[in-house]
Amino acid sequence: MKWILLLAASTVITAFLGSGCATSVDGRMTAAKDVLNYNGRVYSEDVMKSTIEASVNQRTVWVKVEPIDDKLTKVTVQARTKLGGGDVALASEIDKQIAIRLATGNLTPAGRPLTK
Repeated sequence: MKWILLLAASTVITAFLGSGCATSVDGRMTAAKDVLNYNGRVYSEDVMKSTIEASVNQRTVWVKVEPIDDKLTKVTVQARTKLGGGDVALASEIDKQIAIRLATGNLTPAGRPLTK
């Protein structure tokens, strides 16, 4: 029972984020999709449910974007391993990157950093 509660609490991270200049649902979805494309590969997007599914570091990541009002967005991020275990660190990193992108209003796709 304790394991189930820990797993449920650790895999779903919900954040309320100021949306900055991204006032439309499309802009908010674009920010989440760009972050997931930057970190991995998006392989499913459901516009009706406002969800995106991606593969990042051999983990499956689900992101649900729900606009609360013009200035508030609810983003739910869930990251799981192939065996179904939660990856809180990855989920919180994706959540943080989406929050920064929405707060700054920077919706242009980020390029990969140059390596020497």
